[in-house]
Amino acid sequence: MNTQASDVDSQGIRPAFLRAAASVTALLRDPAVAAAWAEPSALAEFSVGGLAAHTAAQVTMVPARLTAAEPDGEPVTLLEHYARVTWIGTDLNSGVNVTIRENGEDAAAAGPEAIAEAVDGATRELAELLPAETADRRVSPPAGPWGLRLDDFLVTRMMEIAVHSDDLACSVGIATPDLPPEVLDPVLALLASLAVRRHGAPAVLRALARSERAPATVSAF
Repeated sequence: MNTQASDVDSQGIRPAFLRAAASVTALLRDPAVAAAWAEPSALAEFSVGGLAAHTAAQVTMVPARLTAAEPDGEPVTLLEHYARVTWIGTDLNSGVNVTIRENGEDAAAAGPEAIAEAVDGATRELAELLPAETADRRVSPPAGPWGLRLDDFLVTRMMEIAVHSDDLACSVGIATPDLPPEVLDPVLALLASLAVRRHGAPAVLRALARSERAPATVSAF
């Protein structure tokens, strides 16, 4: 399986991202999230509020990426991007993970409704901005300083939204949001490619098709 940048369909990814973003607003407005805001989440050392704010940031960060100058040089592919990020495989208390948690907890102080409003506002703004962007538009991901094609960047944000929406739902005892195929298909393709790179194709094949020979894990990260 290959998730090279050229495989991403901008005509489908941008509307899919907007649907994923709308699902974040709906999740943040679930009463169970607000009720557990200060409680521990399913992720170690992350409160429900901090995790919610981190999930929201996957949407609210995007408008600023579109107003910033395009990065120099050729964009990297999705797999090259994940080969460069520093958080994969790091300890819970590594500097990058501590910073992620601190940023989430700081943002959570605004409260669930304010954060939901911010996501809703960003989603409406992006509904205007994204269709106007060219197919070869480049942006800098948070992990930078390299560039990604915009549509690849949106796939990385949809992956974060899908994974952390499940984390958040599990944290507060509600059903995981039912994301549509146009969101989940590119996310699962990306995660499968990363799992193959980490564990090898036979391990992933067995995990999906041969339970009697399946490895203990084929986690992408």
